[in-house]
Amino acid sequence: MSLHLRLLLGFVIGLVAGLAAHLFAGADAPWLQALTSYVTQPVGQIFLRLLFMLVIPLIFSALVLGVAEMGDIRSLGRIGGRTLVYTIVVSSIAVVIGLTLVNLFRPGDGIDPAVAQSLISDAADRAETIVASSQQASGVSLLVQIVPDNVVRAAASNDIIAVMFFALIFGIGMVATRTPATERVKEFFQGVFEISMTLIHGVIRLAPYAVACLVFNLAALFGWELLVKLAGYVGVALLAMAIHFFVVYSVAVRWFGGMSPLAFFRGSQEAIVMAFTSSSSNATLPTALKVAEEELRLPPRVARFVLTIGATANQNGTALFEGVTVLFLAQFFGVDLTLWQQLTVMFVCILGGIGTAGVPSGSLPVIAMICAMVGVPPEGIGLILGVDRLLDMSRTVLNVTGDLAAAVVVSRGSEADVPADDA
Repeated sequence: MSLHLRLLLGFVIGLVAGLAAHLFAGADAPWLQALTSYVTQPVGQIFLRLLFMLVIPLIFSALVLGVAEMGDIRSLGRIGGRTLVYTIVVSSIAVVIGLTLVNLFRPGDGIDPAVAQSLISDAADRAETIVASSQQASGVSLLVQIVPDNVVRAAASNDIIAVMFFALIFGIGMVATRTPATERVKEFFQGVFEISMTLIHGVIRLAPYAVACLVFNLAALFGWELLVKLAGYVGVALLAMAIHFFVVYSVAVRWFGGMSPLAFFRGSQEAIVMAFTSSSSNATLPTALKVAEEELRLPPRVARFVLTIGATANQNGTALFEGVTVLFLAQFFGVDLTLWQQLTVMFVCILGGIGTAGVPSGSLPVIAMICAMVGVPPEGIGLILGVDRLLDMSRTVLNVTGDLAAAVVVSRGSEADVPADDA
């Protein structure tokens, strides 16, 4: 049985069992409290802790490689800058759309705060301590804290933004320092990334059991109200993705790429279908390259550069999904995020779009990490995993289409800027 079917099965089993327990026994039943305290909650916590354990090496190596693979900064000239600016701007728009819709429709509101707080675990308690210490900073102080004075201490204290900043600076340093030694360093980080991905895949194999336990805990506490909130979350996420897909990409390719949106979407059909069925930007890359050259008639050297980098570093759909998910879970658990915290979520989601692996469920560790950063109980991801298959397929379409749109925009007058050895 494929992973997404096992995840769905785990979700259904946990949901049905939890709803039955809520209906026939009630959340205060002694046997149910014992079951959640000694069985289901520990299983879910072990799964979450395994994810947290792998976040730092995965994010750091992915960000370093994403920047380092951009090539020689001086020789690439304007094309590297155009790709970077496009990625930041469009990813920012994607996250803003998602956060705006979640704040507008508030699909997670209405849960009893006292009941929601009962699910906060030791991992969330640690996160609240971190958030409480960081909330003292604002304005210029918050900007200064992005730059770590000790990256090891930043990693140990779960200061992910500081770690991401160092990873970006380190990657830029690798691009600017082209020596045999730096190539070996790049190979080292490639190895770290591959090892992290292997371990992540191993942890994800445990996800169906963790999903069953996490969803059981939530369903036993919240009952049928849980399904209503979950349906609202899925609806808001899909609406945000649709707006970004049809509006933002159309504007980008028409006004900045000089191409008809109708021609763009018609030419991209093969890649869109492949992205939807595979749920993987990396798996869709060969098809996207073929579409860019044969259907969209883009300069091959430009298209290959932008699409190859974009498969890892330009994931608008993932950034949007992460923002929507974190704010939904914050509303669900009654965690009132300040404007600064929402801006922090936005910033990390943009960077997370660069550092998220282009594979199915690759955003899961990033979402768990962001939840912990802002004091949202990470147990809530059990809800997301249960309905993640449809959302994963949809955001992969957004990612791949965004890469093709980026190639259209960057290709406009940029062919001469690409070094011949990048072909």
